[in-house]
Amino acid sequence: MKILKVSIIIVIFLVGAASLILYGFYRYNNKETKTLTDAERKNITGSFIKLSEGITHYQLEGPDSAEVVILVHGFSVPYYIWDPTYDFLIKKGYRVLRYDMYGRGYSDRPDVAYNQEFYNTQLFELIKELKLTGKINLAGVSFGGAVVTNFTCAHPELINKVILVDPVYEQKKPTAPPYFTLYNEAVNSDERANGQTSDFLYPKTHPGWTKLYLPQMTYKGFRNALVSTMYNYNQNGKQSNICLNSTGKNVLLIWGKADKTVLPRFADSIRSVLKTDFFPVDGAAHLPMIEKADTVNAKILSFLKR
Repeated sequence: MKILKVSIIIVIFLVGAASLILYGFYRYNNKETKTLTDAERKNITGSFIKLSEGITHYQLEGPDSAEVVILVHGFSVPYYIWDPTYDFLIKKGYRVLRYDMYGRGYSDRPDVAYNQEFYNTQLFELIKELKLTGKINLAGVSFGGAVVTNFTCAHPELINKVILVDPVYEQKKPTAPPYFTLYNEAVNSDERANGQTSDFLYPKTHPGWTKLYLPQMTYKGFRNALVSTMYNYNQNGKQSNICLNSTGKNVLLIWGKADKTVLPRFADSIRSVLKTDFFPVDGAAHLPMIEKADTVNAKILSFLKR
């Protein structure tokens, strides 16, 4: 009996000690120390608008009467991922909107389920509140490709043409419980940030990429938004692309031939059910609109003008 009691005490002690160590490790690695407030946003470039689920950070430039192009970023890199294309299209006379999805960049991080309806609503409200009318073209990269595809299926009457850049094909839930994934995101935040350079074929040619990513990680709710998206945004590539095909929209599919984030073989899966203008890009990985900006921008322009 005494041996059993001693064993129980030892187990309790070890569990407690392990919990304290894990908690300390979590606190040490947790970068989310700030709250997004009006004061924090005061010196941030771009504009802000209050929508039903919170404040959205965006940038909108170009003539009021011009044809509209909306650029949607990927899973965790905010709207600066579209810098070359954004500047190029404005110079070509388009009215261009880019924005940070909820939970990313300098947009709010509400504690809700980050699912398809949530992101469809954000984009729908943004279009309405900014009074964007006429021909609206959508472009999405990586996870943004899924958002663009699903939004067009939900609101085909609003959209003219669709551009998909290395779009995510499937978004499957992690097998681990959410609390474990949250903890993992906290203690491996440096890996999350540094890993962004793997989207390039030649990471060393983009030395400031990680530095651009870091500020958003300091605001509370970033990690929760990523994890909630992992568990709640259920993307089925075949179904969503069959749906997009049924809308009859003209679709441009761009893919970096050396992409290791979303493998080029998924382009074949998409094209088996979706009619597209397919544009594979040599010398580029997951972000061809950055690595081969001149080539990709020229293709986008010709597609929009067609």
